[in-house]
Amino acid sequence: MSVLDLLLRLVLLLACFLVLPLVVGQIEHKAMAHMQSRLGPMYAGGFHGWAQLVADGVKFAQKEDVLPAAADPWVFRLAPALALLPYLVVLALIPVGAGQAVVSADVGIFLVLAVMGIGIIGTVMAGWASANKFSVLGALRAAAQLLSYELPLVLAAASVAMAAGTLSLPGIVEAWRPWWLLWQLPGALIFLVAGLAELSRSPFDMPVAESEIIFGAYTEYAGLRFALFLLAEYAGIVVLGALTTVLFLGGWKWPFLVGGLGWLWTLVKTLAVAFLVIWLRVSLPRLREDQLQRLAWAWLVPLALVQLMITGVVRVMG
Repeated sequence: MSVLDLLLRLVLLLACFLVLPLVVGQIEHKAMAHMQSRLGPMYAGGFHGWAQLVADGVKFAQKEDVLPAAADPWVFRLAPALALLPYLVVLALIPVGAGQAVVSADVGIFLVLAVMGIGIIGTVMAGWASANKFSVLGALRAAAQLLSYELPLVLAAASVAMAAGTLSLPGIVEAWRPWWLLWQLPGALIFLVAGLAELSRSPFDMPVAESEIIFGAYTEYAGLRFALFLLAEYAGIVVLGALTTVLFLGGWKWPFLVGGLGWLWTLVKTLAVAFLVIWLRVSLPRLREDQLQRLAWAWLVPLALVQLMITGVVRVMG
């Protein structure tokens, strides 16, 4: 790979990192407006509420950037960046087409999962540095949630890696076959549910529950720093959709028009998963903390182990 080619890929990566989360945010505005009869996102700016996202950006930019008197200033300021940047690294490892990844690693699947877990450090830093008991409580909830759902997430990913016989993300896509949609379906559902819990998305949004703990670890944040945490959430949705696409939906593979348009099918599948994530937010009520833990340890972990066992048997017999 030449230096020019690498620079071009980095520029495209940065553009996607800045644009795709905003696209998902706009989709969420419109989907929630239709599903819940919200008037604002339907009319802001005129034609079908096109300016709602712009209005939100202006709102965040105008808000005062407040630093609590008892807060740790350096940790408080660094937390939003640490919550956001891991998703940029993950996007660099995800292939959008044959040979179309910024960085390729032989153990890409576990490297991606490891880097995704770093984002929780930004949340814990935000809660601790805020010197607010509600923020600390929200940060601890988020950390406990990550610990509970990291195991089923990794087990589900290990199942598809075992089926493909490789830890390389491009290698998994190349080994993928359409019948995997049924064979690995339990693993895909486990991966998606665990990913939602790690992102603290509904119905697993206890760490940021506005009605109980005032947006959790981010209570003391305002303005653009708060907007960075929201951007990290939408970037996490993009990453979850892209990983689900690469691991369980065949990535850039499609019955027709694959060729140089493989990246387009990857994008379409990623946005479809993102829409499903948004749909679940609108449709499902929030779980209690005990229900969340029971779902992880009593259901998802045993099901992920069964899926892993079935995959091992099929691989040995095949």
